[in-house]
This record gives sequence, C-alpha cells and structure tokens, in this order.
Amino acid sequence: MNKRLVVYSVMPVMILITVFGSLNTNVYIDFADYSVKCLDLDFNISKDLPQTNSEFGIDDFEDCFFSPKLDKSFIGFKEALAFKESRGDYFTVNSYGYLGKYQFGKSTLELIGVNNADEFLNNPELQEKAFIANAARNKWILRRDIKRFVGKHIDGVLVTESGILAAAHLAGPGSVKKYLRSYGAIGFADAYGTTVRNYMKKFSGYDTSFIVGDREAKAIL
Repeated sequence: MNKRLVVYSVMPVMILITVFGSLNTNVYIDFADYSVKCLDLDFNISKDLPQTNSEFGIDDFEDCFFSPKLDKSFIGFKEALAFKESRGDYFTVNSYGYLGKYQFGKSTLELIGVNNADEFLNNPELQEKAFIANAARNKWILRRDIKRFVGKHIDGVLVTESGILAAAHLAGPGSVKKYLRSYGAIGFADAYGTTVRNYMKKFSGYDTSFIVGDREAKAIL
C-alpha cells in the first residue's frame, strides 16, 4: 500500500518537472538569423526615394523586386523578366503603349500571330504563349550568335544564352546582334534608359534550354 502511495505521489512531481523544463526561456535566439529584407511591409514609402542609411545597398533593394525568386530555372527566368517589365501585371499598359505582363509592342505581337491587342491584354494564357513564341523566334534568329558568344565577356559582362534572350526581348534580336558583333560598341537603350548590357547582366545564367529556336513560332492557344 505504501509503495503505491509513493508511486502516485512521485508521478505528478515528475510530470511537473518535465513540463516546466520544456518551457525553459533561457534559449538564446540570434536575431541576425531573421530578416525582413524583401518582405512587403507596406510602409507606404515610395521605392523612388533614395535609399540611404540602409542595412543593404541600392542594388540589393532593387533586387528585392525580382520576386518570386525561383532560382535559375526557366520559370525563374520568365517570372524575373516579367517582374522587371511590369511587376507581373497581365493587364497593364505603359506610357508608350507596351502591353501586359511582358510588355509587348504591337509590332512584335504581329510577328508571332497576335493581331488583337485588346484580346491579348485580357488573356493571360495568350500572353504566356506569346512570351514562349517570341523567345523561340529570337533564339532561332540569334542561334549563330549564341553559339559564337556564349561564355565570352563583353563590356565586363559574361555572355549567356538567357542574357541574350532577355536582351532580345528588350531590344529586339537585331539590336542584340549589333551589340554582340561590335563587342559592345553599338549599344541600345529603351525609352527608360535600360540597355542591352543591363539585361545581359541582370538575366545571366538562367536555364533557357526549354526554348527551342523556331523561325515560324506563333502564339496559338
């Protein structure tokens, strides 16, 4: 009887010790392991304001806009490019009339079989097809330049296939040919001042093997 009483008396004590031990608050937390960098905290601060006294530099701040970050996959490539072009907005038109998530001009759309701008702007699936078709067409046009220049450095930038395709999306394949074949002497800048070199560098090293060069590529649903 006494043995049972001892057992029943000790068990609650052991349970309490275990519970209080698990609630120990002396565990050290290194807050350096946690960061709000790149999180949208909605402080209503214009991204156009100069970034001074920041814990990270302007280049890092701009890189935060390349979201979502999907490593160097093809999806990462097209989503990073779309974010740079329009913040990924399918339904936007910029001040120069460029359309949608990837900011296509009407003349480029016509080359890949899209003749109705309103339909294009309101059809995300068609916009994705257009991006693939345009990249395939550009890859075919630039196939010799890709073979010749990938792996070389031009104007301090390592040339990669994804950088070439991104630059062609910005400037057109003809401008990219001129840039590469002049070793950077003949450049291009769009209306906002973005250059072929900017895109060659920013979109370097993605896997664009998914894209197959096709002279007659069309955006067909």
